Formats: sequence, C-alpha cells, structure tokens
Amino acid sequence: MLSHATSCPVQAPVEHRFSPYTDNGGTTLAIAGDDFCVIAGDTRQSEGYNINTRYAPKVFQLSNGAVLATGGMYADAVTLMKRLEQRLEWYRHQHEKEMSCGALAQMLSTILYHKRFFPYYVWNTLGGLDEEGHGAVYSYDPVGNYEKHKWNCSGSAGHLIQPFLDNQIGFKHQLANATSLTIPQVLKITKDAFTSATERDIYTGDYLELFVVTKEGITKEKFELKKD
Repeated sequence: MLSHATSCPVQAPVEHRFSPYTDNGGTTLAIAGDDFCVIAGDTRQSEGYNINTRYAPKVFQLSNGAVLATGGMYADAVTLMKRLEQRLEWYRHQHEKEMSCGALAQMLSTILYHKRFFPYYVWNTLGGLDEEGHGAVYSYDPVGNYEKHKWNCSGSAGHLIQPFLDNQIGFKHQLANATSLTIPQVLKITKDAFTSATERDIYTGDYLELFVVTKEGITKEKFELKKD
C-alpha cells in the first residue's frame, strides 16, 4: 500500500505541437483577356492581428510574357521564387531564349510536386500569354495540381472576390451576353474588387500592384488601398 507521501494525483498527458508553417495573408488575382493578362496582388504581410510590413510584394515578373502571383507563407514564397529564377536562368543560358508561359506553367507544377511530402505552403497563380498570343491564367494547389482558367482569385479575400469576378468577367447570372473586356475595364474591375475586399478582410490592404502582360511587354501600376 502506497503511503500518502508517495501518492500523487493523475495528470493528463500534455501534447506538444510544432508547425513549421504560418499564413501571412493577402490576396492575388489574375484575369485573361483576348490578347492580354492582368495579374494583381496586395502588399500587406500579416500574422494573426499583427502587420509585419505594409510592403511585401506578392506578384513577380518571371519572363517577358509571364508573371507569378504567390501568397500564403512568405518565407516559402521567397524560396520558391529563388528556385524558379535559378531554373529560368539555366534555361536562358541553354536555349538562348525566354521560356514560354505554357512551359513555365508545367515547370512550376513539377517543382511543386517534387516537394509534395513537405510542400511549399503557398498558393500560386501564373498569368501571361500562351503560344497563340491569348491571355492565360494557371492556378495551383500547394502540391502542383494546376488548371487553366480565364480568371482566378486566391488568398484571404479570395472567397469575397471570386463571385464578383464570376459575375463581372464571366457574366454569370446576367442577362447580358458575354463580351470581350478591354484592359482599362479589367483594371477598373480589379481595383474595385480589392477596394471592396479591404473593407471586410483585415489581411488584405495597403497597396495593390497590377501587372499587365501584352505582346508589347509588361507594364506595372501601383494603387493605394485601405491601410487600417
């Protein structure tokens, strides 16, 4: 029989958890036109209720005809970008030309799939011009599955903006017939979408960077968003 001094109450097991991942918020979108593509993303980087910085770009030009929007965990996004830039540099030295948007889309899928057992904690949207000169948007999951779209939105405000794009870009639930939109129209819709999203999503804000891909090249525009 145990004495009172040696007895002790039963303690519940303590579970220790560690996750190498974190979500730094933010939103990106891409819209493909007949002969252009618009890719945009906000610049706020946050964690929980803290804003780490108000300018951490999520959209990067990879070649003369392709732009990548990536978000989620910022450290993984930076690492993925370094790897992509290295592979693109090797391709330019070997082939003496820029990689096409379609080939880049497949390469990104392969890179993500190779990390499937410890994936990059990022969501990616690649936009540019395909081999026929038409706008193309490719969306990815973290392990490399991808699909070609005409428009796509991802991130913390993606569930707010995607239905808006379905209506304004895809003319869903409208009596009007679908028409081809111009670059100024798409830019206006994009700015309106982000301006509205910042009213509801605290992880999206500060600045909006917009890239427009055409056969003449890539142009960049910066637009101010809500900062509180």
